[in-house]
Amino acid sequence: MAIISRIKPKLSLLHNYQFIIVLLLIIFGLTPAFVLESTILSRYEERAVSNRIVNVRTQADILARGISNSDYLKNPEDNVVNAQLQQLATFYDGRILVVNRDYRVVYDTYDKSTGKYIVSSDVMQSFQGTEYSYHSRSDRYVEMTVPVIVSAGQGDGSGNIRIVGLLVISFSTQSVADSMESIQRSALVVKIILIFCVLGAAVLAGFMLLRPLRTLRRSMEAYNDGLEDVVAETGPREIRGIAEVFNRIAARMKTLDDSRQEFVSNVSHELKTPITSMKVLAESLLSQEDVPVELYKEFMQDIAAEVDRESTIIQDLLEMVRMDRTEVQMNIVPVNINELLEAILKRLAPIAEKSSIELVLYSRCQVVADADEVKLTLALSNFIENGIKYNKENGYVHVTLDADYKSFIVTVEDSGIGIPKEDLGQIFERFFRVDKSHSREIGGTGLGLAIARNAILLHRGSVQVDSEVGKGTTFTIQIPLTYVAPAPQK
Repeated sequence: MAIISRIKPKLSLLHNYQFIIVLLLIIFGLTPAFVLESTILSRYEERAVSNRIVNVRTQADILARGISNSDYLKNPEDNVVNAQLQQLATFYDGRILVVNRDYRVVYDTYDKSTGKYIVSSDVMQSFQGTEYSYHSRSDRYVEMTVPVIVSAGQGDGSGNIRIVGLLVISFSTQSVADSMESIQRSALVVKIILIFCVLGAAVLAGFMLLRPLRTLRRSMEAYNDGLEDVVAETGPREIRGIAEVFNRIAARMKTLDDSRQEFVSNVSHELKTPITSMKVLAESLLSQEDVPVELYKEFMQDIAAEVDRESTIIQDLLEMVRMDRTEVQMNIVPVNINELLEAILKRLAPIAEKSSIELVLYSRCQVVADADEVKLTLALSNFIENGIKYNKENGYVHVTLDADYKSFIVTVEDSGIGIPKEDLGQIFERFFRVDKSHSREIGGTGLGLAIARNAILLHRGSVQVDSEVGKGTTFTIQIPLTYVAPAPQK
């Protein structure tokens, strides 16, 4: 447990954007510098060693020509040549062996191997004409051979050449390594300064980059604490976009919350009113003796009407709950849409007659579609009943049925009070009412259109609304003739 507790804080840093930004800036700021330093030092070493090899080989070639033009290999007592060999070895901090054709060392600048034989694959290959050069980075030395060449017919004019001896040269590259160490020490100072500069720049950049987010957070906290009405839309474009979206969501949530509060008030009133009416009627009957049958029947009819009203409100609430479920069961069957609309209009005709509303169905073709008859009936009934309720005296509700090759279209047009343009985008929201006072007189919960729209969407359909205040409203419902079930969620 102690080990886990130590690991968790480290892992939590990976979820801190400021830490990630600083880390990335440090990595991308320092990595090129370190790579560049390593590359430059490596190339410097290669170039320095290569130049030294060229210089040594050039000097050795001059000595080899001098040896080939003399009788040095047979008589290595030539002090001039020996002095030149010793001088070259001393200058480059190295050692030179002069080897004759018999692999015998005729001269050693260290004077340790003179007279000894040296037989190795490198020396043998060099006598065959293959130049040999080897650089040991770990031991810091270079070993190479330079051939001593004479003409095969030297003295008789022949142009053929042959190798009569070798200069086996080895010299130290420690001076190159010392130069590199000096450069590395200077580079270390630069790296330390660079690390502090990059670290400071990364921390400053991380702070500056995240400052708009911190400002946005403080603004959101102020909004949450009720100190501000909106989140300030300041800072870079992306931050302003987030603040703008948040303000839109907050405004929508406020509207929804206001609607819910109003809904609670409306439902409480709607549920309480029938109960109050029934209680008054029942108490009136109980308080009288020998109540006439006619009055008794009248009161019981009123009580039955209040019960129906209560039942309608509760049914709307239950339907809303069912529509909220993540998976709604659809009972899809072939439905004759003409007969379904005729049945709906026949049921709503008495309500229309009370207000002298003309209720007409125009069927332009016969339509049979895949649908859930109960849900579709509920949706279409809501649209048509709304057209009747929110209409004028002696108005009309015209229902038109049409179809094309893939959908059927139901248009519900009324001559009612209309809907203001600013409210058109909210009429399908739950609990929303356009005219609160008029809706209170008519009754209902403000759930009808929300339930109706959900039922249409469950059929993969769509609803469009056009309205003008004082002239009426038109709902256009379009539903596919063939129902396509949604893909199962994984």
